[in-house]
Amino acid sequence: MGIEEIVTGYHAAMLHKSADELADLYAEDGLHEFPFGGLAAYEGREEIRAGYRRMWGATGIEAKEVRRIALHRTDDPEVVVVEQDTLVTANERSITVPSLLVLRIRNGRIIHTRDYMDTSAIAQVRAAAG
Repeated sequence: MGIEEIVTGYHAAMLHKSADELADLYAEDGLHEFPFGGLAAYEGREEIRAGYRRMWGATGIEAKEVRRIALHRTDDPEVVVVEQDTLVTANERSITVPSLLVLRIRNGRIIHTRDYMDTSAIAQVRAAAG
């Protein structure tokens, strides 16, 4: 898979709340980190699958739209930076969560993600979800 397919697939997985779709984008030994917000990293495709299944299954929060603001290619051909806004609803309240994904892609699979989410927006989402 190419970069465009991976980013599009990532966003589709978010909209579908599909841990399987997301995990299938990762290499077997992929790593997904959350540098902000105090969440533990997911190490390995199956932990990514299980972690997102728990996270997305435990809340009434729905991603309604993922707007890609920009896709930045870097000097390292394996690394791209995705700027995005995710419009979510929690108990009928709409909140926009700005975020950045730093993706390292090798052989058509994500090997490393650093997932930077706006922590104040996440706090609003959590409060709305109650």
